[in-house]
Amino acid sequence: MHFFDYILFGLYMLVVLGIGFYFFKRNKDAVDYYVGGRSVGATHVGLSIVATDVGGGFSIGLGGLGYLIGLSGSWLLFTGLLGAWLSAVWIIPRIKALDARHNMLTYPDFLRLKYNHHVALVAALISGIGYLGFTGAQVLAGAKLMSATVVVDAPFDMSPLAFSLYVIGAIIIGYTVLGGLKAVIYTDTVQWIILLSGLIFLGIPFAMYRIGGWSVLRNHLPDSHFSLMNITPVMFVNWLVTIVPIWLVGMTLYQRMYACRDVREARRAWYIAGFFEYPVMAFIGVFLGVCGRAYFSINTIKIKVGHMLSGYFGSAWIPTVDAEAAVPLLIKLVLPVGATGIVVAAYFSAIMSTADSCLMASSGNFVNDLLQRLIKRDLSDKATIRISQLATLVIGLAAVVLAGSFRTVLDGILYAYAFMVAGLFVPTLGAYFWPGRSPAGARMGMLAGGSLTLLLIFWGLPLRFGLDPAFFGIIASLIGFVLGSRLFPARVTSAAPVTDGRTPAHSPAADRQGTDSNRLR
Repeated sequence: MHFFDYILFGLYMLVVLGIGFYFFKRNKDAVDYYVGGRSVGATHVGLSIVATDVGGGFSIGLGGLGYLIGLSGSWLLFTGLLGAWLSAVWIIPRIKALDARHNMLTYPDFLRLKYNHHVALVAALISGIGYLGFTGAQVLAGAKLMSATVVVDAPFDMSPLAFSLYVIGAIIIGYTVLGGLKAVIYTDTVQWIILLSGLIFLGIPFAMYRIGGWSVLRNHLPDSHFSLMNITPVMFVNWLVTIVPIWLVGMTLYQRMYACRDVREARRAWYIAGFFEYPVMAFIGVFLGVCGRAYFSINTIKIKVGHMLSGYFGSAWIPTVDAEAAVPLLIKLVLPVGATGIVVAAYFSAIMSTADSCLMASSGNFVNDLLQRLIKRDLSDKATIRISQLATLVIGLAAVVLAGSFRTVLDGILYAYAFMVAGLFVPTLGAYFWPGRSPAGARMGMLAGGSLTLLLIFWGLPLRFGLDPAFFGIIASLIGFVLGSRLFPARVTSAAPVTDGRTPAHSPAADRQGTDSNRLR
């Protein structure tokens, strides 16, 4: 990049850190820090959701899919549209009715109301670990982008990728620790506008110009790259299984439901998010990947097939460079001075908008749902914020370390999704719709689904029909949930306490008032 591009990039990072510092001065308590004071409008929340869900992993990953299979890669985000709109219709009215009475802060708070304290602890552990992995994937995405476009020579004999991991990790951790959810949501809005503007008005036009126009693009790529049917049914099923259920169990999504003023605002936010995921970002992302393949085909540069897709493409094409670097390299090579800095900042926007939300989610799980429950003490608002900030810092550092162990960004994302979905989807679905549920069944379902999925992922065993580990994990979770609920049915006791704001549902004091699995069917 040119010196002027570095200046633009640096100014952008300073603005993001400034937003975090601004909200650091305005956060008064845990409600401000974790759910934005329950007063954020639908537009900001909707853009924050799509920025979080698409983010760096999917924006970089979509480019890789577009490079490898063309426009058919857009089906990945069709699952996001489906999940968002199903949640708007079936989930939001139920969760907002509960939130109005119980002032919830986290996803496990909901399970605590529907089951009991122990179920919520298990869910918090699964969710916290899952979002830790997801944050690591986003940090890796940022590092790949930075090493491909910004870093030329790394200091201290480090590789450009390793140096980039530390730099991007420090920036993401810095403003998230300071500002909490409001900083995350409002920076997401800015970041999403920069991303769309940069890709639509700069990235795609300059890429097409350097390729030589539409006719050259078509001549250098197979027809399958312009078809929507260039995926196998198993691949689409795997995407459905790992992505649609996340809309029911995602901590980042529950935080934003709580942050909305009412049901109407929350539904609007989810409809906005679904539209921007598909078709808007889905086709922008994969089309840039298509442009990348044409450009590098013309310039005889080969790109490596990602690990998660290697089984689909087999060994027909042995590549030489990381597939997920295709679009960042394209940006670096085709854009003029000034435009490069803006578009690179746009991609960093997508990455950071996901990483910060996942970092907040993991922090909320470990602080509100684990630490405060285990110490059994009511903390002051100031102490809660400071502990939350410290936890966010520690989890962020762990995510940077974890990022170095992932082979591809898409690996990290889909593994984290698979673990959370397999453990949490069935018990959460039961909490909404099955009166026969029980806490014992929920715990058995969570442990069976999450454990089996982890075993299948780390053992690397070939799975029947090429299905994702999450598919088998969900089946195991369903068996454990139903069997446990039948063998150990719930005891019906008194109704759950209705909080008044002084004793919120997420506090240890509320725990001591009693829990019950069926009290809020």
